[in-house]
Amino acid sequence: MDIREFKSALKPYRALIGFDYGAKRLGVAVSDLLLTVATSYKIIQRSGWEKDLAEIKKILSEKEIGGMVFGLPLQMNGEEGEIAKEVRNFAEKLQKATGLPTFFWDERLSSSAMENFLIKEVDMSRSKRRKVLDSSAAAYILQGALDALRFA
Repeated sequence: MDIREFKSALKPYRALIGFDYGAKRLGVAVSDLLLTVATSYKIIQRSGWEKDLAEIKKILSEKEIGGMVFGLPLQMNGEEGEIAKEVRNFAEKLQKATGLPTFFWDERLSSSAMENFLIKEVDMSRSKRRKVLDSSAAAYILQGALDALRFA
């Protein structure tokens, strides 16, 4: 699904949820209902599909989510590797379980960009960065998609 198809599949006044996928942690960000600003929300400690799904469904309900954006970790040459395949498989399972439209956003360097920001601009310690990096990366990914949606 390209960005225009994704935009047309979205219902008005519903937020988007953004994910920074990891095997151990899932960074989560949410947008406002007008799809202008992404905010870090939480980090889900992965503990099996059923528990992960229950936690995600709770967020979807609480935050009035109408679509999902997944960071797709492409290799520097633009090709998809093993982790990108894992992301696509996870997203497909979640899409089947929720029925929500799904979009993939190129996440190359999103974690390193957020880590650099947290170091240089916020002067955050390593231990504090570890606690927020995944959800901050999810917000960075989601914000990129939100910005692109405005021009789609």
